[in-house]
Formats: sequence, structure tokens, C-alpha cells
Amino acid sequence: MSHRTLTAESLVVGYERGRPVLEGASLAIPAGRRLAVLGANGSGKTTLLRCLSGALKPFSGAVTLDGVPLEHSRRGLRAHRQEVQLVLQDPDDQLFSASVAQDVSFGPLNLGLDEAAVRERVAEALQLLAVDSLAARPTHQLSFGERKRVAIAGAVAMRPCVLLLDEPTAGLDPSAVAEALAALTRLQQHDATVVMSTHDVDLALRWADDVAVVVDRRVVQGRPEDVLGDDDLLARARLGRPWALTVGARLRDLGLLPDTAALPRDVVGLLAALPERPGVPT
Repeated sequence: MSHRTLTAESLVVGYERGRPVLEGASLAIPAGRRLAVLGANGSGKTTLLRCLSGALKPFSGAVTLDGVPLEHSRRGLRAHRQEVQLVLQDPDDQLFSASVAQDVSFGPLNLGLDEAAVRERVAEALQLLAVDSLAARPTHQLSFGERKRVAIAGAVAMRPCVLLLDEPTAGLDPSAVAEALAALTRLQQHDATVVMSTHDVDLALRWADDVAVVVDRRVVQGRPEDVLGDDDLLARARLGRPWALTVGARLRDLGLLPDTAALPRDVVGLLAALPERPGVPT
């Protein structure tokens, strides 16, 4: 894996001409960052990810990697998918081999790598996603959360620069969500750029370095605390305000948080920002 910058410029995308899902949508994915893409159902989050991965060709606009436009030819798509991998929301759309190890090895084998290189990539991906103990397990015997992590491992085995994840925490219990987020942290530590679509504004606030909200067929991108603190934008996008920003703003109004302090983004930040004795400003 290495750092590459993926961008979308003025995309017009749809499944029927004259009925665009995205219209003039632009997005910049900085290298080595964690980006959360948010929006209501039907807003175009998955459509945006499919365009970025090369799975969907826009009517107009461009997807570029380090400034080089994606070419929707067989050769161009093959090269792009070695750098950018998309993992779908439903892992069963991507898992089809008899065992976990066989499934994760599918992509590297298609690259024409020798057996030793494939084994190395599979072992690395399984370890990063903490599913190495499941290598010999039939995929149909896995839990939903395990299947999600195995599907991500299959993409990671391709060693992409950018990993696009469509709702990777959807349908998971809190423990499985924590396991998935820990795996994503390990991926970023190994030089992957991670993009996650989600409905969970609280998760996006505490996890992401940058957020992008898909609304009105366009994309609004910025710092999590700025974008997710914009009540007008959130209302148009049919999203709620993260609880940490709401509580933090209220504590600031009560004089319990300094006006100059950044609003907390999670429980840890909130507790750290509070004075040692309630009612006594720091």
C-alpha cells in the first residue's frame, strides 16, 4: 500500500439519462486520511463510491488518481482496481469461495502472482482484519460481522492505496462495530486511505479526519466538527446532529467548557474537557 490522492470532479451520474443521482458532485480524498461519507437513503453515497471505484461510469466529470483520469477501458479499469478497491455493504455479494483463505486469495491470484506472494498477501490481510484464526473456516459458517471483515480482507489482499467501504458497520452489534473500527485503524497504520459511507453521524464525528455529506445531488466536504455542526445542512441531508456536539455546545453555554475550546467529538473528549469539579470553570 502507498499513499495516492483520489478525487472526483464535477460528476454527473445516474442510472437513466435525464435523471441524475449526482449532478456536479466533487470530492477530494486526501492520502492517508479517514473520510466518512454521509447522506440519507437514496442520496447517492453508494453511487459516488461506485464511480470512485470505476464500477460506474459518469455521464460527465472525471475520477482521477494522483491527477491521472480514470479510463473506462479494460486496461484502465484493471490498473485502477489495483489501486482502489470497493467493498460492498452486503458481504455475501463478494464471498463465494469454499473457505476464508480461498476467498481472500482470489484477487491476488487474478493478478498472476506466484503462490508464495499470494500466501504472503492472504496472511497479511487476514492478520490485519483479525480473522487469521478463521482461515480454514467455510465462509457460510461465519457470523455477519466476520463475513464483513473477511470481505474487507479480500480487498486488502490486493494492497490498494484507497479502500472504499460501503456501510461497513451496518447491521453489526456494538462489539462487532468496535472490532471493525479497530481493523480499520490497523489498515490506516499500514498506509491505507480509508473511505467509509455511513448513516451514523456519531461514528463519523469520532472516527473521521474529514467528512463529506451527499445532499441535493452534490457533496459538501470539510472538517467533521464544522460540517456536522451545520444544522441547516444536516436538515437538508435528513441527518441528525451528533450528540457530542449538542452536549458540548450546551456545556459551553453553561460556562462548563471554555469558549475557545474545540467541542468534544466523543465521550473521552467530553470527559477530558470537563472541569474536575462541576460548576467550577477551568
